[in-house]
Amino acid sequence: MCLGIPGKVVELSTEHDTLMGKVDFGGVFKRVCLAYTPQAQPGQYVIVHVGFALEVIDESEAQRVFAFLERMNELQEVREPSGTESGSHSVVPPDWMA
Repeated sequence: MCLGIPGKVVELSTEHDTLMGKVDFGGVFKRVCLAYTPQAQPGQYVIVHVGFALEVIDESEAQRVFAFLERMNELQEVREPSGTESGSHSVVPPDWMA
């Protein structure tokens, strides 16, 4: 099943004239294309699907989505490090996922 996963934007950058961001998925950091959400700023949450941020959401909505995905047992992709970003080898869910 393909799902949009919430993550917290921690850093912005531009690569090849495309807005990109480093996004924190509960301790797993991945590079994400922010071209569809140019208003996203560090500290904000975005819904990410296949490497693209599709929508900016508030923290309470991100918490609700994570809780729902946890109940559906659909967080494997976030918990399994891809090795594409440094620091992604240790996966610890945020406190509010407990």
